[in-house]
Amino acid sequence: MSEHFAFGSHDPASHVIVHISDPHLLADGARLGERYDVDGTLARTLDAVRATRSDPKAIVVTGDLADLGEPDAYRRLRAAVEPFADDLGCPVVWVAGNHDERPALRRHLLDLEPTEQPVTGVWDLDGLRLIALDTSVPGWHHGDLDEAQLAWLREQLSEPAPHGTILAMHHPPLPSHIPLFDILELRNQHLLAEAVAGADVRAILAGHLHYSSHGLFAGIPVSVASATCYTMNVARPAVEVNGMDAAQSFQLVHVYPDTVTHTVVPVVEAPTGDFFTREWAERMAYLTPEQRLDVFSRKPGWEAS
Repeated sequence: MSEHFAFGSHDPASHVIVHISDPHLLADGARLGERYDVDGTLARTLDAVRATRSDPKAIVVTGDLADLGEPDAYRRLRAAVEPFADDLGCPVVWVAGNHDERPALRRHLLDLEPTEQPVTGVWDLDGLRLIALDTSVPGWHHGDLDEAQLAWLREQLSEPAPHGTILAMHHPPLPSHIPLFDILELRNQHLLAEAVAGADVRAILAGHLHYSSHGLFAGIPVSVASATCYTMNVARPAVEVNGMDAAQSFQLVHVYPDTVTHTVVPVVEAPTGDFFTREWAERMAYLTPEQRLDVFSRKPGWEAS
């Protein structure tokens, strides 16, 4: 269970969402590119999610769920994530990516007819509306949204939700400084901008890039989660960026009445200090705001003015 302490000017977040992206699982637990242990990094990611005690309203996985769209890869992913989510008491929102195959995804993750119909959905998370879009294009790796899906989106957004709306998709409506990703960008972004104009969309969650990135689209904050399988070594020149088995992460999305924050959580074993404990926070909670400032904000040797 998450502990909520309000020590500043904002009340605690009303909703927390775990945002995971790009697991790229393969059948039989095979390594991706015979190199990346994608089952292992997914398991470590879920362990890290549990360690945050964040009490999420949903786990959102923004695409490239399976690297080759294999039925067994989807079954393995479902077996790993759904019991974990059930234990946390929240739903899993599966979003289709360019590496996914809609028929297999629909059959083995959603128990639906194995068709090429887009994988979309709407969730009411205690007044926060979450809408999953399908930017995948069968047979291609770039992204797009056809008119039927955009019309469906406009219909869903026709009435505001109590806490607003968050969109989840695979291809981010953002530019990338890495040339290869701009080839595989979400096309016709102006049509999506028209569909969300004037609606209550507060944030867009995306994946695809294998590195964390943030920007604005049509005035809406966009947050791209890095991958759990492997990430892009963006410390190299843009035209030479390649994958690396490091810096895997997920994001914690905190929804407040007046803002939404996206925190990158690294999936890494590292020595960590232990000064700020739950007991420390509980002691702070018993103090007045002025006392907390005196104890924690005042620099040594400075007297009150």
